[in-house]
Formats: sequence, C-alpha cells, structure tokens
Amino acid sequence: MEGIRFIDIYATKGIEYLIVIAFLAAFVLFCRYMYRPGERRAAGIAPENVTRFRVPEGLFYHQGHGWLRPEPGSVGVVGMDDFARKLIGKVDAVELPAVGSRLAQGEMGWSLVVDSERIPMLSPAAGEVVEVNDEVLRSPDLLDRDPYGRGWLLKVKSPRVASNTRNLLSGKLAKAWMESALDKLHPLHGESLGPVLQDGGLPVEGGIARALGGDEWVELAKTHLLTDGE
Repeated sequence: MEGIRFIDIYATKGIEYLIVIAFLAAFVLFCRYMYRPGERRAAGIAPENVTRFRVPEGLFYHQGHGWLRPEPGSVGVVGMDDFARKLIGKVDAVELPAVGSRLAQGEMGWSLVVDSERIPMLSPAAGEVVEVNDEVLRSPDLLDRDPYGRGWLLKVKSPRVASNTRNLLSGKLAKAWMESALDKLHPLHGESLGPVLQDGGLPVEGGIARALGGDEWVELAKTHLLTDGE
C-alpha cells in the first residue's frame, strides 16, 4: 500500500545481537587486562588459587600464632603457625620450656632467637610440659620447612586440653583470620606492603617483619605475636 513503510524486525534484532556480542567481547578483554597475573602480583594480590598461608585442618589456632592439636590421653601437641614463620623468617635457635614446667593459655610459652634477638611467643594451651621436640632444638630450620609436622615444639598434658580449643580458631574461620592478619600488618615507617610480596602473594623469605620494620622489626614482630609487653 502506498504511504505505508514496513520494518524488517529480524534485521533489527540482528543488529541488537551484534551490539550485545560486541559489548560482551569488550567486557571480557577489559577483565583480562585488569586481572593479568603480572598486574595482580604488582598490586600485592594473590591469585585466587593461591593462599598466602598454610592453615591445615584439624588444628586449633591461637591469636598469638601458636597452634594446638589435641591427642588421646589429655595431651596436646603445640607449635607455631605459618604466619609466625613468614613473619619472623629464618630462626637461628628455639628456647623451649623444661619438661615438667606448667604453661597457661595465652601466656609465655617459648622463644625464637633470630640474629641474637629473642622473640617470645604465647602458648595456645594450658598444662604441664611432658615432652619437647629435641629435633627442632638441634635443627631450627624445621620450623621453616615443616612448622605443622616435624617442626612441632612441645607437648602438654592436662584434662583441660580439649576445653582449651574453645578459645581458639579452626577451619574456615582460622583461614580467614590468618589471611586478614597480613592485611593488618602495618609497617612502622609507611612502606607499602606490595613490594615485600613475591609472586603469588607470599611473604619474602627474609621475614616480612624485617621487610616492613627495618631496624625496628623485632618490635613489629612482637606486636603481631601479642608479646610486645614481654
């Protein structure tokens, strides 16, 4: 009919589809650009499949970065966690309490010696010390290589070992807490946290406290191990 115009709706829809496809393609390219591995590492962001700290299941974690593993017979195995290991760096010696000593949860448990500096740590459990790890006394590098296995520190015995776990963290809550602990690790002199992280967001080998604290790294370490008053 004269004066009436017909619109090809299928052609119009085709144009709309092309616009949507082009938008999605641009969005994908944008995401790839923003989240390239190199740029994430430079920003101090760990890839999603990499965690900055090991937090094994079956252990209970104290906020002073010691761990407890209850065992049969009212005995608990105690050690230091991966955060403490990476915070301090290489340990030269370990000072453990004598067998027969009594420990209180949240109070002085043992000390690490690094470059002649003594750094105390808190015990995650209360009880009598019934055994110490002589192997770690002879080879402190076990703390770096295997802090949750051969690098255990001591065993305590107490009927309250199981109840001690009520004041500790475990599972997903422990993992979230340990990851957030690094974010709360404020440098003493305003340095950025990013440059002290290696590929994958893992703390530097020499110890993150030294990298951020400079000459005052011991003070920084003690603050985050909750022993700055010791």
